[in-house]
Amino acid sequence: MTLENSIRMLAGTLIMFSLAMYYFVSPWWLLLTAFVGFNLFQSSLTGLCPAEMIFKKLFFSKRGTGAGESKQTA
Repeated sequence: MTLENSIRMLAGTLIMFSLAMYYFVSPWWLLLTAFVGFNLFQSSLTGLCPAEMIFKKLFFSKRGTGAGESKQTA
């Protein structure tokens, strides 16, 4: 999985989680959805993505491919 796909999966998961928590627990969970949306918006303008920096340090620092991917040689 690539870094970009990992970021998209994280954003989608957080949005779906917050919507479920809104429905079952409290409307205040919509703030998480707003936070994710704001980060996606500012990332598109500035190129600065906190999740990308964290993922790079945790999963993508030792090799150029994503976790679980192998490099293919031609």
